Amino acid sequence: MRARVRAWIEFLGDQFWLRPALVVLACIGLAQVAVWLETARIAGYDPSSPDTNWGWAGGAEGARALLSAVASSTIGVAGTTFSITIAALTLASNQMGPRLLRNFVRDARNQLVLGIFLGTFAYALMVLRTVRTVEEDTFVPHLAISGAVLLALVSLGTLVWFVHHVATSINVETVVDAVHRDLCAAVEARTRDEADVQPPAEAPHGAPVAPADGGYLQAVDTESLADWAHEHRVVLALRVRPGDFVPRGFPVAFLSAGVEDAAEAVARSLTFGRRPAALQDLEYSVRQLVEIAVRALSPGINDPMTAGSVLDHLGDALCRIAPRHLPTGAVAREGRVVLVHPVTDYDGLCNAMFHMIRQNAAGSVHVLARMLDVLTRAAEVERLTSRLSELGRHADLVLAAARRDVADPSDLTDLEERHARFVRVRTGAGRSIG
Repeated sequence: MRARVRAWIEFLGDQFWLRPALVVLACIGLAQVAVWLETARIAGYDPSSPDTNWGWAGGAEGARALLSAVASSTIGVAGTTFSITIAALTLASNQMGPRLLRNFVRDARNQLVLGIFLGTFAYALMVLRTVRTVEEDTFVPHLAISGAVLLALVSLGTLVWFVHHVATSINVETVVDAVHRDLCAAVEARTRDEADVQPPAEAPHGAPVAPADGGYLQAVDTESLADWAHEHRVVLALRVRPGDFVPRGFPVAFLSAGVEDAAEAVARSLTFGRRPAALQDLEYSVRQLVEIAVRALSPGINDPMTAGSVLDHLGDALCRIAPRHLPTGAVAREGRVVLVHPVTDYDGLCNAMFHMIRQNAAGSVHVLARMLDVLTRAAEVERLTSRLSELGRHADLVLAAARRDVADPSDLTDLEERHARFVRVRTGAGRSIG
């Protein structure tokens, strides 16, 4: 249940309309409170003591003209803001990939800017409807009108700031850094200080379990599943992990023994959606960074510098993982493993980081050299022999790709020297383990 709640919160963060709607509702409530304070004579304009008054002190006609100007101008600016946002999303989709749109949509600053303009418009309308002239028993909410002037000034400053924000947010280095921060947060959340329980040598292949739902698996409530398996004295082996697409009717788990309500219990612990989510998927941000690099290496863009920057950030993630342990996918209760589920291991993580970039480098000496440098730095801080072997495998693949695609002998010699430096660092790290 907790995983499903977190998945729902993650889903709400993807809704572009949510924060603007909350800001609009807050501005409507503020308008009602300001008018009520004036009506109850708790605050506002007092004609008997003009020296103590502040803010708007005009009449009804002027108030209507001011509120109409504020409402019409802010709704026009809101339309312009929305157009700028759509243009930025289109540019990001074309140059960095459609999966990066999620980062722009989830940006709270874009949502709040739109909410401020729409909220100012709603505030002005709510106050405008209370203004009455002489023929209608004169009422001018001076405090509320002063609030409209203040919100108009806030909207003016917001517009200037928003143009600056959009101009900087579509910069590829800014996008790469934002995705890298998400990856670092995922590494912190999905890795362990100590090693987990080791899974059994063979997972059960007994009774299959196929939930009725399908789609992209977004979250798994492993604690609830482990408690259920322990209660029924069975071992449950999941076959899918967050990020996988599960066809409807596909057996997602096997049980060591048949249990009557197994399908319902598994379905309650799995959260499906129409698209992958970053909640429990360690490779989600990796795939986003790799997509930026692959698009940068395409013939239409041809920007190896961006690919090199992506490799630097991926190397930083490997260095952060070095002192930590990845989960093994085994959950125990009272000393007995009751749940086995697939997880991202170090080999799979390195494959996701480097395979596609290396394959699309197409003889780019800059990218291949940067990849060897990144692998060398990761090997310098890594101390596990199995991980060093995986880094060495990728370094050998880079050298093989260079020998196949790089035509300039001097460039090839440089890459071979970088590979030799990696071997020396890896050998030194291996000795330190021993």
